[in-house]
Amino acid sequence: MARRNVRWPVSNGMIPLMLFQAVNEYRKLDRKPPVTAALLAANTLMYLRPDFLRHIIPSIDDVFFNAHLIVKYWDLKRFFLSAFYHLNESHLAYNMMSLLWKGIQLESTMGSNEFASMIAALLGLSQGITLLLAKSLMFFDYEDAYYHEYAAGFSGVLFAMKVVLNAQSDSYSNVHGFTVPTKHAAWAELVLIQMLVPNVSFLGHLGGILAGLVYLRLKALYRGPSPLTKLVKGLTSLMSWPLRSVLRFWQPSQQRTFGRGRTGVNGVSTSGVWSCRACTFDNSGWLTACEVCGTARSDDGLASFRVSNEIPHDEIRQRRIQRFGR
Repeated sequence: MARRNVRWPVSNGMIPLMLFQAVNEYRKLDRKPPVTAALLAANTLMYLRPDFLRHIIPSIDDVFFNAHLIVKYWDLKRFFLSAFYHLNESHLAYNMMSLLWKGIQLESTMGSNEFASMIAALLGLSQGITLLLAKSLMFFDYEDAYYHEYAAGFSGVLFAMKVVLNAQSDSYSNVHGFTVPTKHAAWAELVLIQMLVPNVSFLGHLGGILAGLVYLRLKALYRGPSPLTKLVKGLTSLMSWPLRSVLRFWQPSQQRTFGRGRTGVNGVSTSGVWSCRACTFDNSGWLTACEVCGTARSDDGLASFRVSNEIPHDEIRQRRIQRFGR
């Protein structure tokens, strides 16, 4: 997450390079993570704001994260959408490459539904904690510094994802030239980024780290299925229902293939098929005589055992040839 007045390096052509890198990485994967791809697309679309979507996608000035405006006007648009906006191409490209790397690992391990529910939870937690921190600092005369600042970017969620991804790691990582335990890499990156780029949103990054820790704590306390995961599964099923309906409509109907063998109980099928006791051929329930051998169906739905013993197999074969030509 970056402040509005941050001076990022001017760049040209970063988005095509980012898209090329993303496509190249996806091409190598056996299983393509759809939620990560959707997040990349959403962030890029919000930044580009093509002309045909400008009446739907608000400008960045209308969605900057600002604690004062969110609290005073209950502006939930700023609360949720500010994470999907970026100040320039460099800001977008850096965050999306980080999202690509973390998203592939987490979604491949957790599954798409649980990953989507985690992202929703981390987004709400990181934005909410950042808002609480900004409000709390008013009691320490930091009102102008944090409560009224404007910020945007997905880095708060990325810091939370980093905490979740590295929580169980016992290895070490190199963070800008410093070797630190991987599980604490997010804290080291928080401090170093603030030193190297002072104008980034410190509270936004800190809120992301705390959101990751809170999420892990809640997961440890609640072992059952996540309500958010159930909600995501339901929404996915609802959204994919039209597609499944179209596919079923165009898919040719499968007719029942009748053949030898008995179905159901005592040769009577619950789907309206009866088995001939003479040749064991499965016949439609609408027929009163066997299609193959012509044996009449008895009143109880069964062909008699007596007929089965009287008709030789050669004669049954001849009847089948005469009826079907084979």
